[in-house]
Amino acid sequence: MNANGSRLEAITRELWVQWQQTRQSWADDKSREFEQKYLQELVQSVEKSVAVIEQLDKLITRIKRDCE
Repeated sequence: MNANGSRLEAITRELWVQWQQTRQSWADDKSREFEQKYLQELVQSVEKSVAVIEQLDKLITRIKRDCE
């Protein structure tokens, strides 16, 4: 499960890199609004989700160990 969290982080980082490249040609009020309204919120949500995924991974590992 932790691999999925890592993949989600990597994909989000790649999206952010692509967005920074896009901002080089699209740098107006609408682009800033888009970044603030959608991308920053997405990045924050991914960070929270990855933390939850890590906690779940630890819990599942502990449950498996207890069942053995």
